[in-house]
Amino acid sequence: MSYFQRHIFFCLNERESGKSSCAQSGAQAGFDHCKSRVRDLGLAEVGGVRVNKAGCLHRCAGGPVAVVYPDAVWYTYVDNSDIDEIVERHLKNGQVVERLVLPDDVGL
Repeated sequence: MSYFQRHIFFCLNERESGKSSCAQSGAQAGFDHCKSRVRDLGLAEVGGVRVNKAGCLHRCAGGPVAVVYPDAVWYTYVDNSDIDEIVERHLKNGQVVERLVLPDDVGL
């Protein structure tokens, strides 16, 4: 068994150039909400889910973005209901939330 079953990384980067970035798109609020939901559901224990901050994940055009490992599923999200769906369906039950998957061709 792995120490954590899944990790979700939230890009919290703010680009100095002034170009759009995840930080400008509410990424911190998404991170905070996810961390709270994972904790409230009892998923934050060893063998469960770890919610992590990340610097630039180089997918700015789709921001805000988060990625779940080891599944390598990239998500974009708009609000707390999207985060709730990712937590409940993917992080808790292992089901990819297809409607929130970031297309492969979305980059910087």
